Amino acid sequence: MKAISRLSVIGLLTMMTILLGNSASIAQERKDATRHSTYHEQCAKACADCMRECEMCARHCAERVGMGEKEHLITLGTCADCAEFCAAAAKIVARGGPFSLEICEACAKACDRCATACEKHPSDEHMKRCAKECRACEKACKEMVKHIGH
Repeated sequence: MKAISRLSVIGLLTMMTILLGNSASIAQERKDATRHSTYHEQCAKACADCMRECEMCARHCAERVGMGEKEHLITLGTCADCAEFCAAAAKIVARGGPFSLEICEACAKACDRCATACEKHPSDEHMKRCAKECRACEKACKEMVKHIGH
């Protein structure tokens, strides 16, 4: 009887240790998941905001080209293409897709090129806003790449 009691106590202690260890790891997983989703949310939002601004700037550039300002052909193209990268990144990152790293790397590069092109027109408010959103998106994508890389 004493042997059974000892075995029961040992078994109970073992189970408690396992359960306590699991609850600590579950708490850590929840903490990691929350931090993980925060990065995803911030990046997806920055990408969606940038996509909208790039779409509006592309339209603005098209109007400028229509008025004979041919130098806006370049920014028309960079803004339109950047908007596509940002739209794809926003979708993939929002759902935590397996290609989040790749799309964030590509989106950061597209945003850098678009911002650089728009910054060549500092007196144009549309282009100034576009460059600002592109820089914010580029930063968010680079942070996401760092996060995913760990």
